[in-house]
Amino acid sequence: MERLPDNITGLLKSAGRYAEDMGFSAFVVGGLVRDLVLNRENYDIDLVIEGDGVRFAKEFARVYGAAIKCYTKFGTATLMFPDGCRLDIATARSETYEHPAALPKVLPGSIRDDMRRRDFTVNTLAISLNPSYFGELLDFFKGSDDIKRKLIRVLHDLSFIDDPTRVFRAVRFEQRLGFRIESSTEKLVKDAVTKNLFDRLADYRVSSELRLILQEKDPLRVLKRLEWFGVLSLIRPRVERNREIRRLFTDINHYLV
Repeated sequence: MERLPDNITGLLKSAGRYAEDMGFSAFVVGGLVRDLVLNRENYDIDLVIEGDGVRFAKEFARVYGAAIKCYTKFGTATLMFPDGCRLDIATARSETYEHPAALPKVLPGSIRDDMRRRDFTVNTLAISLNPSYFGELLDFFKGSDDIKRKLIRVLHDLSFIDDPTRVFRAVRFEQRLGFRIESSTEKLVKDAVTKNLFDRLADYRVSSELRLILQEKDPLRVLKRLEWFGVLSLIRPRVERNREIRRLFTDINHYLV
C-alpha cells in the first residue's frame, strides 16, 4: 500500500473510516491488488463494500465532493473526485448462473462470496480498508501462490461453462502479465472450444472482449494464442451478421497478416 500515490492512499483510508462509521466493511479488490503484489503500476480503484455499496457511495460522494453515477439495479456506483481520481464501488455479492453463458443472478454476499465469483485466482485478492484491519491482505483462494508461480487458474471446473468470455480474459491476462494458463485450466479452455461454448454468447459480449484485446499493449500475442486455441475460427462467422464484429476483425486481420 505504501507504493501507492499519497492521494490514493488517503482516499482508501478515508473510505475505510467512513465505511466503519456506517457499520460496513470496505475492501480494495481486483487488478490494483494483484498488480501491487507484482509491483506493477495500476491505479484503477475497485472497492467492495460488505453492506450497502450504493448507500455508501452516495454518502462518501456527498462528503468528499465527488460526482457520482449509480447503478442501483446492480448495486454499483462510480465516483469521480475533483483531483481526477475515479472510484468504482460495488456491494459484495454472490452470483449464480441459471444456464450456461447466461448473465448471472446477483444476491448480496460477503467479501469471500464476492471473491469466489471472480474469474481467476490471481484476481481474488482483497485488502481491508477499515481502520482496525487497514492493509490486511485477504487471500481465500491462494491467489498469491499462483501469482508467485505465474499461473492463470480458474476457481472451478464450470467456470468457462458459466461464462465463456473468461476464455478471452484468461489469454489476455496470460499474455499481459507474462504468465501461463495452468494445465487443468488449459484443458478446460480446449473443452470450451471443442463444445463451441462461444456460440451461446450474444454478439455484444464477443465484440466487447475483442475491443479489450485490441486495447492491449501487444494485441498480436493475445490474438495468436486465441488462434492457437481455435477461438478466433469459431467466432469469425459472426462477421457476416454483425457490423461491429466485422469492423473489429478488419483490425484483427491486420495484426495476424
